[in-house]
Amino acid sequence: MFKNKTKSTDDFWREFEEKTGEKVLSRTLGKYISGWEEFEKTPQEALWGLLISTSNGFRFHHFPQNSWIDVFTKFAQREQPKEKTIFIPKEQIILTQQEKETKWWKKIFSTMSPQFIIHYNDENNEERKLIFEAEFNL
Repeated sequence: MFKNKTKSTDDFWREFEEKTGEKVLSRTLGKYISGWEEFEKTPQEALWGLLISTSNGFRFHHFPQNSWIDVFTKFAQREQPKEKTIFIPKEQIILTQQEKETKWWKKIFSTMSPQFIIHYNDENNEERKLIFEAEFNL
């Protein structure tokens, strides 16, 4: 009766690779924590998005969405949120690491997901650190 017009996951990633000209090596869902100056200027709610490791570097892509509650409130009348992205070329990446709690007794009382940390050089060749929460290895 109704045709599903949404893209398949395979279609999405194929189009992503065609658009960027990069091969996707790994991907997962993650939450931005800190480290990107542009995001720090305007504090907002948690930014969830795709953490993507590609042949040319690292990408974070946040797709904004309004909830059904926004439709009934004045929030829907405000300026619509925009996509937020981060790209770090592989030449600028110094180190990537994942930190997760290893002590079983701390895991029980902690709700924090493992952290994915990227150390990189910015355009001024100064070392910076990006922090995300992610469940899977990149």
